[in-house]
Amino acid sequence: MLRLTSVDASYGRVQALRGVSLHVDEGEIVTLIGANGAGKSTTLEVISGLIRAEAGEIAFAGRAVTNWPPGRLVRAGICHVPEGREIFGSLTVRDNLALGAYSRWGRDGRGEVAAEIERQFERFPQLAERRDQLAGSLSGGEQQMLALARGLASRPKLLMLDEPSLGLAPIIARQFLAEVQALREEGLTVLLVEQNARAALRIADRGYVLETGRIILEGTARDLLDNPEVQRAYLGKEYGDIWE
Repeated sequence: MLRLTSVDASYGRVQALRGVSLHVDEGEIVTLIGANGAGKSTTLEVISGLIRAEAGEIAFAGRAVTNWPPGRLVRAGICHVPEGREIFGSLTVRDNLALGAYSRWGRDGRGEVAAEIERQFERFPQLAERRDQLAGSLSGGEQQMLALARGLASRPKLLMLDEPSLGLAPIIARQFLAEVQALREEGLTVLLVEQNARAALRIADRGYVLETGRIILEGTARDLLDNPEVQRAYLGKEYGDIWE
């Protein structure tokens, strides 16, 4: 579904990605792990058109989409749920979901968008109870739930999640990642950046390890969990395990 080939990208004069190549097959959960500043979030931002690729190619569903505008990528089926949630705090929960479906208004019509919002309320009953509440007044876990539901309202083929468990209590993080697993069972493809590498690898099919903008290791989630170097660098006791 997604393939990056030798992608370079920079923040100003600082090169953030160096020859990154990876792929995500339909129906997979693939995770990117690495230290802060390794290039994980940058990779998602390049895919979603927020940062330009300076070299290389990005292909999605068989089409070259390198440096397409973000709105066009959303309409093509790529959804990026960013780090920090980025919900519209001064708008209601319902209005946030309506904005998530914005790209579908012209194509599907008001009735289908309204039905989509109700589908998200069925998926997340806690949000349904707060549909007319200002999003900024929600708890951290509820805001992350809303960010996910808003992304799903665009009806994506590829869902990219950046640090979804950041700042959440372990029990809420477990529930959230279990929901990501359920989405995969429904056929959604997921590219996941997650601070808790052990938790990410527990639900992923495959993973890539980034270091200073380069992919230094890839493999099945099981192989990476069992890899001594990955264990030493990213899975030590100080990182914890939300599943325990």
